Amino acid sequence: MYLRAVVCVLLCVSEVRVQVDGADNKAGSCTDLRQFYTGKGFTLTGVPQTEISGKIFSGRVHFLSYPSSWQGPTCCTRAMEESLAGLSTRETEGLIREAGRSLQSAINALYRSFDTYFTDLHSRSEHSLQEALSPLGPLYTQNIRLYGDLYGDLRRYYRGSALNLDETLSEFWSRLLERAFKSSAPAEASLSEDYLECVAKQQETLRPFGDVPRDLKVKMTRAFVMARSFVQGFTVGGEVVRKVSQVPLSQECVKALMKLVYCPHCRGLASVKPCPNYCSNVMKGCLANQADLDAEWQNLIDTMLQVATSFSTEPSLDVVLSSIPLRIFEAVRYLQDNMDTFTAKVYQTCGTPGESGTGSPTSQEQRKRSNSLTASTEYRPSPTAGLRLEMQVSDLSSKLREMQQYWIQLPAALCIKLAAGGSSQDKCWNGMTKARYLPEVMGDGLANQINNPEVELDITKPDMTIRQQIMQLKIMSNRLRNALDGNDVDFQDASEDISGSGSGMCVGGHCPRSRPGLYPYPPDNRVRATATPQTRLYSLLILLPWATLLLQR
Repeated sequence: MYLRAVVCVLLCVSEVRVQVDGADNKAGSCTDLRQFYTGKGFTLTGVPQTEISGKIFSGRVHFLSYPSSWQGPTCCTRAMEESLAGLSTRETEGLIREAGRSLQSAINALYRSFDTYFTDLHSRSEHSLQEALSPLGPLYTQNIRLYGDLYGDLRRYYRGSALNLDETLSEFWSRLLERAFKSSAPAEASLSEDYLECVAKQQETLRPFGDVPRDLKVKMTRAFVMARSFVQGFTVGGEVVRKVSQVPLSQECVKALMKLVYCPHCRGLASVKPCPNYCSNVMKGCLANQADLDAEWQNLIDTMLQVATSFSTEPSLDVVLSSIPLRIFEAVRYLQDNMDTFTAKVYQTCGTPGESGTGSPTSQEQRKRSNSLTASTEYRPSPTAGLRLEMQVSDLSSKLREMQQYWIQLPAALCIKLAAGGSSQDKCWNGMTKARYLPEVMGDGLANQINNPEVELDITKPDMTIRQQIMQLKIMSNRLRNALDGNDVDFQDASEDISGSGSGMCVGGHCPRSRPGLYPYPPDNRVRATATPQTRLYSLLILLPWATLLLQR
């Protein structure tokens, strides 16, 4: 459970409270409180030497709201209560940010792990091009840049560039067809640019490369769309954690925290820790809006788990990427074996090319060369490739599950340090005295705090920053679900509008290319393309129905 990591963070940070045993204190003396107060960095100006009656703190004098029946002695004035309230708020907000940084660090580690695996897989596939395609002779050596550009475009797409993957693959096959046809044409043929363009247009109708382009497009699109959406899921998740962890605590929460943490010191009960259920109600009230992230956060994690599992579904991610060079070789072999038939049909459509060209190999010479090719067109995965993918998926899945209940576990994690143990239910601070805490523990989320006895909340006014991040999670989950089917749903404009400056998944047609980092994020100095007003308006019109559906959920 990710709670263990959060608890570890809380146990490593500085002490929130200084324990002072008041059992042996001289009755009515505020000596221990004065020592504790100065230890927190405050001056002794206005601090009582001895206890003062709670009666003088009736009405507006007290910072906190106490029942009229409580008139016990105290060592704290209103000014002291305000100072201690500010201190408890800073300490609690610090603990929340530390827990958020811990979660961000874990998300970042998962991002790096998958990114390293995927980019290594991509690089290995690219490096195997020479071995797989060198038997093609000049068709490979004279077109190395064409093959390299394909891998460059795939890499940029994975990094978030606004490329149309379908168009990118179609363009590659068209250019390859032009060059293969040109290399097999008779030496005397004159092939103009217009003529070669006509040849390229026959790709869809005549299928010169057989079924390879269509089959490879389906597999590659699904693999790259899932991989890209997967890393974007980490980026969006980390950004949501960063923003939500910086949401300030409400004024009602500030009062409740002071009463929870430092009122025992004012009452001479410094050694008495808060009751566990009392602490739970305070923290659940303070973090009610954050707990409302739970449903969509778990939905995001569930969808990412589905994507991670699908990486090993046949054809697995490693097989798809590693087999690209040999599938290209297979396609070219098919074209060369059927070049006479294809050429005849091209002549029927595009006409016979003019003569007076310069020397290219003849059709017979090219066919003779193709018959001597010895490269295997069957991909045989490495024995360790499947094991590495299996370990990658297993590690990602187990660590994602540990994060799944973070938002509803956070109140309990904060209370582990503050509250008394389970054996001290009758000897703990209940907000008024040393006794059992009787009210029931509230549920999670804003709606369940309507009867919270410790933190007064208006459940009709949710925190808008957190609501925006809930929408971000919905958008990303929907993107991941579409990725499972190989569909790249573009929410660039919606993401930018909803999240505000600097937090969108995509800006100006490009998505984040760097890994999710610990906040504050460094400035992004990359040059980004800008979309025209017409393009953005068109995208917005497309996205309106999606946004409506998401808001109705």
